Amino acid sequence: MLGKTYDSQVCSIARALELVGERWSLLIVRDAVFGGATRYNDFQRSLGIATNILKSRLDGFVEAGLMRRHKYSEHPELYEYLLTDKGRALAPALVALTEWGDQWATEEEPPILYTHSVCGTGVTQQTVCAHCGRVHDPAEIQATIGPGMPPERIPQKP
Repeated sequence: MLGKTYDSQVCSIARALELVGERWSLLIVRDAVFGGATRYNDFQRSLGIATNILKSRLDGFVEAGLMRRHKYSEHPELYEYLLTDKGRALAPALVALTEWGDQWATEEEPPILYTHSVCGTGVTQQTVCAHCGRVHDPAEIQATIGPGMPPERIPQKP
C-alpha cells in the first residue's frame, strides 16, 4: 500500500499530492468547485463513492484547510462542506487536468466545457512566461532550484 506522504521528495507537486492525490479527491473538489456540491449526500449521489471513503476525504479536506464544515441543521445535526480560498484555488489545476484528459485520455469529444460565467466564452488553462507571454512548447519549460530548496539537497558543482 502506498503511503500518504512523500518525505523523500522536496517538491510542491508531492506536497499537493499529499492533500489531493488520493483516489476520488479531485473528483470531490471538482464537484464542489464546478458543481456547487456542499452536502455529504450531494457528493455521495454524484460520485457513488463509498461512504467511509467520502467521510475520510471530506475530513481530510477540512483538516488541510481546503474546506470548512458548516452546520446547516440542528435537528438532525447536519453539516455542509464549503470550499475555502485554498480549495477554490484548485480550479485552474482542474481545468488543466481536464484539458489534458480531453487531449490524451480519450478519443471522444469533451464531455465538459468550462466557460466564463460573465461572458460565456470558453475558459482554458495556459502556461505563461512573465516576459514572453504564452508558452506553447512544454520542452521550453525547465525546472530550476527555488529558494525553498534545502541547501543539503542542492547538487554541488564539481
